[in-house]
Amino acid sequence: MKKLLLTILIIGSINHATAQEGAFKGGEWFKFEMSYSNFLKAGNATLNVKETELNGKPVFHVVGKGWTTGMIKWFFKVKDRYESYIDVDKIIPYKFIRNIDEGGHKKDIEIEFDHENKTALVHNKKHNTKKTVATKANVQDMVSMYYYLRNKINISTLKPGDEIKTDMFFDEENYGFKLKYLGEETIKTDFGKIEALKFRPYVMVGRVFKEEESLTLWVSKDKNKVPLRIKADLAVGSLRADLEAFKGLKHPFKIFVEN
Repeated sequence: MKKLLLTILIIGSINHATAQEGAFKGGEWFKFEMSYSNFLKAGNATLNVKETELNGKPVFHVVGKGWTTGMIKWFFKVKDRYESYIDVDKIIPYKFIRNIDEGGHKKDIEIEFDHENKTALVHNKKHNTKKTVATKANVQDMVSMYYYLRNKINISTLKPGDEIKTDMFFDEENYGFKLKYLGEETIKTDFGKIEALKFRPYVMVGRVFKEEESLTLWVSKDKNKVPLRIKADLAVGSLRADLEAFKGLKHPFKIFVEN
């Protein structure tokens, strides 16, 4: 569930619109239902945007939460919280918070980004340590990446097979993030049939994922680029997340109507 939530937070959507128009606004809220191997409910996740200020600068304060439900929580309990404070105009993060408890594995990390000097101050609250790490220019965190892609990437210039690459900072390391565009598809959802854009984010092979191309993501083909569905092939079984509820979209939500 952890990796699925992160993927939702990182690359939930890509935008046709220009940066000036924007794909989202304060008040936007998503809720996702997660299932294991297509039949067992695994948990829920939410993603919420508010407008506020940080150190006198206008920012989007984004909070992402994930938790296990039903039978799954008796075997592996998850309670995750991610926060990002994102510059309203530049869509770059100033602060990132990761507070997780995954089956007893806990982390409590706060990162402050200095984009002028290309550094990140990492405060590990669990171990009471601080460390300054060099970063790439205009680096994103795993939450701000999602909103950056929505506003900055113009899907009209992409062709199936094209790849989107950018830089992300996670915990104490810089990562190269890559996303492949697969084309368009109309999918069935709880809201009806929706025209979607299909992507394949590359992930690290290891304990969780079988291979680099273990994830598939569908987002709505409209100006919101709402994350509709994500599927993940895991080392054991599979996970799927579907959009269950939403509110506060900036643009109309387009549902495909058959003649």
